Amino acid sequence: MSLKAKDVVQAGRPLDEADKALVLLHGRFASAESILPLAEALGAGDFAVAAPQAPEGQWYPQGFVAPRQQNEPYLTDALARLDGLLTELKSAGIHRERVVLAGFSQGACLAAEFAASRAQRYGGLLIFSGGLIGQGASVSAEAYAGSLSGTPVFSGCSDVDPHIPLERVKETSQILSGMGASVDEQIYPGMGHTITEAELERARRVIVGSS
Repeated sequence: MSLKAKDVVQAGRPLDEADKALVLLHGRFASAESILPLAEALGAGDFAVAAPQAPEGQWYPQGFVAPRQQNEPYLTDALARLDGLLTELKSAGIHRERVVLAGFSQGACLAAEFAASRAQRYGGLLIFSGGLIGQGASVSAEAYAGSLSGTPVFSGCSDVDPHIPLERVKETSQILSGMGASVDEQIYPGMGHTITEAELERARRVIVGSS
């Protein structure tokens, strides 16, 4: 059984044999194929894996801390596309509480924004160098409604990432925690804009917990 969603690369366990899924969101100017090895690194061998491809390699055109309207309509389109993918997974018998969302950089921002704006229990949320999208009042506790109902979240980032302000990482953790998520935030001194083994070790706890 294959997903009908456009431009989605599938891997892992066949969809009709899986009871949980890992959705991987790549970074800016990367590809769906480039993030697929993350599934193996996370030890997600028994997950159905779905990695959508962003149009022209980017989910939205401006930085994620730019005013939200500068990234429209692309951001809304990306969120809707991800919503459609999870709806299709549900039709295949994998509900959102059995779906782990994971992303790196721009993909991590999209994953975080999706979970916060469509709050419910998810299997997990892995934010590798990212945070909620927007500026000012659009990134506040008042901007998001609903409960994440104990969704386990790992958020890892460098303290000096040139693309990801540390303040936004911490704001994101606070907002998600306030929405009822169980957040494990780890800040790594001097780490580059990358994913390290130390992060993978902690992220695997979310993967194991979703089993």
